[in-house]
Amino acid sequence: MQDSRSVGIVLLACTAVSMLVANSAYSKAWRHLINNRFTTPHWLRVPHTPLHWINDGGMALFFFLVGMEIKRELLAGELSDIRKASMPVAAALGGMLAPALLYIVFNHGGEYAGGWAIPMATDIAFSLGVASLLGPRVPVSLKIFLMALAIVDDLGAVLVIALFYGNELHTGWLLGAVGLTAILALLHVLKKHSTVVFIIISLALWYMVYNSGVHATIAGVAAAFFVPLNKLAKYEHRLRYLVNFIVLPVFALANTAIVLPANLAQPFTTPLSWGILAGLVVGKPLGIVLFSLLMVKLGLGKKPSGSSWKQVTGVGMLGGIGFTMSIFITLLAFPGQLNRDISKLAILVASLLSIGGGLLLLRLAAPAKNV
Repeated sequence: MQDSRSVGIVLLACTAVSMLVANSAYSKAWRHLINNRFTTPHWLRVPHTPLHWINDGGMALFFFLVGMEIKRELLAGELSDIRKASMPVAAALGGMLAPALLYIVFNHGGEYAGGWAIPMATDIAFSLGVASLLGPRVPVSLKIFLMALAIVDDLGAVLVIALFYGNELHTGWLLGAVGLTAILALLHVLKKHSTVVFIIISLALWYMVYNSGVHATIAGVAAAFFVPLNKLAKYEHRLRYLVNFIVLPVFALANTAIVLPANLAQPFTTPLSWGILAGLVVGKPLGIVLFSLLMVKLGLGKKPSGSSWKQVTGVGMLGGIGFTMSIFITLLAFPGQLNRDISKLAILVASLLSIGGGLLLLRLAAPAKNV
């Protein structure tokens, strides 16, 4: 939990630095640096700018870590028992559907319609980090509930990216990726796991997926599902600090360099920004609480022990901290820099509102009297 708090602070700091640079005399130099094209042979078919390496290469490691967390929870964690999993799964589903629907209300049939998945995501590190600031005021059961629903949320985001945000498919490369995945699956079934061989095949898988038209980061999730259960903790431990304190901060530095307009209110006059704000700030807690309440009323789930519905609502508000995954989906949804900047600014404002609202409600909310 301490790591989550640190990650949140580092990401906010990197975002502040990135925005300061973007609105200073060094703005053009910074954009030139991250968008400077490498001179590589065309046949090599690899990312050709620092920004592409960060978003297609570095973020594949982030998705690999996310994939391992999902697998661990499915096999030995809060999602391994259907009775324990029912509540966070339902809450996550509500927390994805309600924001997407609210976004669509604002943008149906318009030029921004493709961004419907932007407010669906929850940033695990940020949300858990903020929850940890209140210490014992937030029951451990509620923090576990938040972590589990955020992991399911990430799984949903991965599926959405794979199904809706790819490019034109290239059959040869895709078949190659399928073949390598089959090799990983066979080695997993035979329990023949070598770290060196696994890394080599995973890198080749990333290369195939990158050139297939499916987003390259999906390779990270696919590879993660073939890490043996007894190796998960070791691999997660080795990667966690690299991802949390290098990959994600560099991602934030490279992707939040938003040039602010003279009129700061201008970006918030578009249905794009209002769709994101409504989705994250209103849709997230609404979906999480309504679906959780429905599960309890139907007798299919139990409220986290020792928590009140006000606390569950507070956690639902923390679910509106989109940040990393929301910004990542923005990059896939919109090719134009203007729409990306409007989206990123809306995500930042929505995340700050969700942090403030969640902290306030959790601080004021009393624990449940009857557990």
